[in-house]
Amino acid sequence: MEKYAQSLDGQNIHYKENGQGSTSILFVHGWLGNAEWWNNQQEYFKEKYQIVQMSLAGHGKSDASRKEWSSELYAEDIKAVADQIDSSEIILVGHSMSGAYVLEASLKIPKVKALILIDTIKDLDETFTDEQAEEYLFVHYRNDFKNAVEHILPQYLFTEKTPSDVREQLQNEFLQNTSQAAIELLRPLYKTDFREAASKVQVPVRAINSDNFPTNADNNRKYLKDYNYVEIAGTGHYPMLENPEKFNQLLEQTIKELI
Repeated sequence: MEKYAQSLDGQNIHYKENGQGSTSILFVHGWLGNAEWWNNQQEYFKEKYQIVQMSLAGHGKSDASRKEWSSELYAEDIKAVADQIDSSEIILVGHSMSGAYVLEASLKIPKVKALILIDTIKDLDETFTDEQAEEYLFVHYRNDFKNAVEHILPQYLFTEKTPSDVREQLQNEFLQNTSQAAIELLRPLYKTDFREAASKVQVPVRAINSDNFPTNADNNRKYLKDYNYVEIAGTGHYPMLENPEKFNQLLEQTIKELI
């Protein structure tokens, strides 16, 4: 069922609701993504859980007229949807940049019982500033966004095993955005030190990470009181799209452990 929630600044936030169960799994996509990224998970889990797939402001079918883009408002987008869910127990799942935002959102949502991070926050002590993002990322987006999407980003986002149809789908979705929109939607990630939010998180945090880049669990445990992770081999940054069968198995095991 297609629904909308209103965020703190009046943006209409689109989400889809399916399934049944006393526990809700709220899926939040990464940069330039949308609710549809989690369709495989919706089909797999809908018999056991209430499945909610949302699009952050500026993404998918959600409003994109926000005056100022910030991590706080992204967290409010998540809270707006969570507040409308008829469930006493929510597990937040955040992919890529939204891993940081579900950390922040969890501090605002008492119904959240656990967080699951997908290929993100692999080392909380490895910071990347707004200045560094400007130097290494945004300059390429401004100069030639299409070239950056097709020739620069793939070395970080994909592996040789990434299915060609997934790669093509994602690149086409990215290129539906202007370079300026792509920058503005991503910039909040580099303007906030999420270690402060992480240190306040009281619920268990689990992660499913690609083995493409290493995870530093010890550094994460300096801030997150209850953190652990598993790796999925042979995928890039989008395991739920690249290998949904294996990903769903790992996610199911993780959810069972948490509840």
